[in-house]
Amino acid sequence: MALSRETMTDEQRKSVVLEYLKAFDNGGVTSTGDGILDLFADDAQAYFPKWGLANGKEEIGRMFGDVGSTIKKIEHHYSHFNWVFSGSDVVVVEGTSHGEHRDGPWRAGVPEWAAGRWCDVFEIRDWRIQRLFIYLDPDYAAKDTERYPWLADRT
Repeated sequence: MALSRETMTDEQRKSVVLEYLKAFDNGGVTSTGDGILDLFADDAQAYFPKWGLANGKEEIGRMFGDVGSTIKKIEHHYSHFNWVFSGSDVVVVEGTSHGEHRDGPWRAGVPEWAAGRWCDVFEIRDWRIQRLFIYLDPDYAAKDTERYPWLADRT
């Protein structure tokens, strides 16, 4: 991991997070036309449920390729974000989304128990994402219901 050389404000870290999420909504392309991986440090770590931990840009790219190949379209609901700043390099953002997965569409709250709610934990230094852990239900189309008895009367 590289040593930090530049002190960033919470608002600056927030701008990196927004650039990342908007790039994801734009098929992996940032507002400057760069790829989403350009927002990451070379030795960054990322986690996605049911994929696991990716170390370094190459593995993160493979993770995004694997997950992204199942998503036809995604849109994050920016006006509904809940931001938590730690006073250090950590930024947590909780939000909702909708879109279309290869197995079908999803929208947060439809139904209430299904996909679309998420929480991301970022560590950002020197204008680069050092660590990103994504917490969400990867069953976007809400097909995995038989294993959860409490959903039997809701599907």
